[in-house]
Amino acid sequence: MLKTRVLTVAILLPLFIVALFYFPVTVWALFVALLALIAAWEWGGLAGWGAMARMAYVGLIAGCGVLLWQFGYVDPRSGDMVYPVVLGVSLIFWMVLAPLWLARNWRIQSSVVLAVTGAILLLPLWLALVWWQQKPMLLLMLMSIAWVSDTAAYLCGRRWGRRKLAVTISPGKTWEGVFGAVVAVSAYYFILQVTAPGLPVLLQGIAGFGLFLFSMVLGIEGDLFESWIKRTAGVKDSGSIFPGHGGALDRIDALTASMPPVTLLLLML
Repeated sequence: MLKTRVLTVAILLPLFIVALFYFPVTVWALFVALLALIAAWEWGGLAGWGAMARMAYVGLIAGCGVLLWQFGYVDPRSGDMVYPVVLGVSLIFWMVLAPLWLARNWRIQSSVVLAVTGAILLLPLWLALVWWQQKPMLLLMLMSIAWVSDTAAYLCGRRWGRRKLAVTISPGKTWEGVFGAVVAVSAYYFILQVTAPGLPVLLQGIAGFGLFLFSMVLGIEGDLFESWIKRTAGVKDSGSIFPGHGGALDRIDALTASMPPVTLLLLML
């Protein structure tokens, strides 16, 4: 499985980087939207909807994306409220509602609640990724926090994992894995301080270190949240589109929680 995971990354990561650096913004937006729509289809499956309802939900997410593109693709610092509202909703969800959802092990059956939740997961992430294409290196740096954290947690958890992090949500995750993620993300941060001069002020010093750890914690929360939704649905993976990695949701679960709030902080502060 590890070899399959590595091979999949070796194929997809170069494609993602080429798209990020060389696609025109409209093509990039469509490229990222394709991933979001695949994830929307998978979310419908986790919600227990039939094929027609899932297709309708994909269309709804696509329509919302078009509206955001039409009215929201402007400088978020220009006074337009689309970015802060959409990203702010994501921040509130991950800081307030998602922790309650996980702590109380809610098993939500309402289609409306699940539809809104899926939109909160996918649309702010799409908007953030589209915006940051104008600063591709910074986007890669921020996304890499989740990748470094996830990889370190996986490897350390397999090697030393003993104490369960959230046994009722995701039995495979351990506190040793979390500790490994903290060490790896800390090392990643300090390496960047040495090798990448000229970072924005908010990514330097104590503030930058705190932002990296904040992003890491949110990413872990996003991972746990999707794990709980899958557990509620009685499935192991959200899909099978990526060999060794499961579905699109399985690959972006940490980013849905980390990228929109971090983007809001970087753009608004």
